[in-house]
Amino acid sequence: MNIEPRFFSQMETPVDGPLISAVVPVHNEAPNLLPLIEAISAALAGLAHEIVYVDDGSTDETPAILADIAQRLPTLVRVRHQRSCGQSGAVITGVKTARGLYIATLDGDGQNDPADIPAMLAAMREAEAKGPRPVLIAGHRVNRQDSSAKRYGSRLANKIRAWALKDATPDTGCGLKLFRRQAFLELPHFDHIHRFLPALFIRAGGQVVSVPVRHHPRTHGASHYNNWQRLKVGLVDLAGVAWLQRRWKVPQIEGRE
Repeated sequence: MNIEPRFFSQMETPVDGPLISAVVPVHNEAPNLLPLIEAISAALAGLAHEIVYVDDGSTDETPAILADIAQRLPTLVRVRHQRSCGQSGAVITGVKTARGLYIATLDGDGQNDPADIPAMLAAMREAEAKGPRPVLIAGHRVNRQDSSAKRYGSRLANKIRAWALKDATPDTGCGLKLFRRQAFLELPHFDHIHRFLPALFIRAGGQVVSVPVRHHPRTHGASHYNNWQRLKVGLVDLAGVAWLQRRWKVPQIEGRE
């Protein structure tokens, strides 16, 4: 879906920042840096944007490569963790660092396609026109390019999560998501939050809209997680988020004097 930049001309734009910030957490993804940054720049050309890379304690050439690219690309913002804090910690750092009204998160391995972001922005504009509640646009990888074991593990996790949390989202594990920066900052923050954003937006009285997105094979490196690692922490996190849901009621404000 191709969206012309003028489509967003009437959208609210921060006076001291860009319309959108692409936030990318990375850990030892040196070969994938330049291709993805170029793809993000091409996808957001014509929109006021910035690209925020959070280096989560990489031990490869990631810091040097990002420094080199930043000298040639003024829209690139770099942040580095002294030691690895995990993907959620890097996402939180990136959102706090970003200045955009909207945040688009992408995995740093190049499997998410930045060309899907304009369509997600269009979906955001349509959803926000219906009312002033928080909106999460969640990518749905309709043709995943992962191993059969990884796809099976994700399907099982999504079914369990949907049953326990009622988050009504077919692909909560997709790294490509779009939301307002302020809405994210008002959520409770914890490790592995990135896997539970749909449930947390619903808990806040918000809406989740799933948008089909493309998915590419990983061309360099290997995944930092496997099904067993996800399972070990996932069940504990699932119980924690279920507790958070039970311990909060969205205030219904009638008026202000």
